[in-house]
Amino acid sequence: MSTGRARYALDAREAEQAAPARAEPRLAGRLIALGACGSIAAYKAVELVRLLRIEGAEVVVMLTPAATQFVSPLTLAALSRHAVETDVLGLLPDQRIGHIVIADSADAVVVAPATARWLGAMANGIASDAVTAACLTTSAPVVFCPAMDGDMWTHPATRSNVERLQRDFGYVMVPPDTGELASGQSGIGRLAELSQIVDAVVATIGARPVRQADPAARPPEVPAPREQDLEGRRIVISAGGTAEPIDPIRFIGNRSTGKMGVAIAEAALARGAEVTLVAGRVEVGLPPNARLVRAESTAAMREAVLDAVFAGHADALIMAAAVADFRPRQAADTKLVRDGALTLELEPTEDILAEVGARAAALDPRPVIVGFAAETGSLDRAPDKLRRKGADLLVANDVAEAGSGFGSDTNRVVILGADGTRDELPLLTKRQVAERLLDRVASTLDARGAPAHTGATIRESP
Repeated sequence: MSTGRARYALDAREAEQAAPARAEPRLAGRLIALGACGSIAAYKAVELVRLLRIEGAEVVVMLTPAATQFVSPLTLAALSRHAVETDVLGLLPDQRIGHIVIADSADAVVVAPATARWLGAMANGIASDAVTAACLTTSAPVVFCPAMDGDMWTHPATRSNVERLQRDFGYVMVPPDTGELASGQSGIGRLAELSQIVDAVVATIGARPVRQADPAARPPEVPAPREQDLEGRRIVISAGGTAEPIDPIRFIGNRSTGKMGVAIAEAALARGAEVTLVAGRVEVGLPPNARLVRAESTAAMREAVLDAVFAGHADALIMAAAVADFRPRQAADTKLVRDGALTLELEPTEDILAEVGARAAALDPRPVIVGFAAETGSLDRAPDKLRRKGADLLVANDVAEAGSGFGSDTNRVVILGADGTRDELPLLTKRQVAERLLDRVASTLDARGAPAHTGATIRESP
């Protein structure tokens, strides 16, 4: 088996396609927790993830602090499709305690490579890292695979710790091999062949029932890394609702939380874009790598969007904010007193999307303009809105539909194109909707032949 670094850099899906297929994967439906410790052999964890996935396993990885110096958590997250646990106090993306969820749901824990330090800590119940803490917490079988210098392996303390793990804890060891070591010497201490480790995991699990078949009980998957097809692109995204003041305390607003706009911003950043996020009133965390401009009123949002698109030479504008259609014609300077009925005279707010569409028509290349239409009961008005606003794409949804309204984590949308296309998406997470929308934005930019910007810097606005 080759251990060259190029081999370990293969994308998981490509590698799985290149590997010989088994008639029946031996770990289908299983969740395997892989813990890697601070040995030079930690880089082999990347290949081990691949082999376990070929066998049908879902894999979640834990690293000791020292292991992160040898192998990138990002690489392992990309291949395993799970966040990598590196902190005993770390939380999963859904805010559950990482090592606890892993311990409760894994069908087996594999520690490879297991260092002398880990052997000593585990034998004495010292949970100073996520790997040891998960092993102390779990009732799943544990397979450990030592890797270290030969003299360290033969030391009486190491031998005593190994004996205790096997005798008292019932852990299964895959013993180290003999060969060239990181020290330059040759002897016992090399991590066992990865195929042997996989075989040991299969044998250890045997016919045990799956511990947690429900995906909700397992660590959540994270989005697969995307191609950097927006690298160098300047994308302006608006998010959240606007607030139009009635007096210094009260305002006219809407139910938007900003989840859709923030999901688009996070997806665009992950695809290499330089993002300016114009945020109204939002109820979710904002991505730290975006240039953030706060704009709570429609007037403030108009000024911020026009500046970001035209002065900032944006490649695309995605108006995901729920901008108010009306505002009080006159806002009171002091708090209004409740004294009988109150009549408000409203006036239309600025149509930001239409103004950008009109002004952008004279530009070459013209930025891609995307609007959103939140409707109730019917999307019949959406095609006319697309035409009137001068947009390239319009994302329409029925906010009265279950799972598709403000504040939900999902959305069912129709993406209308100025070229007459109509893409009706099923109910998806808002991040999935964002990815599908950005696919259209990226392809439109490529079709226009607009060169990507270079050398721009993203920073937080004061």
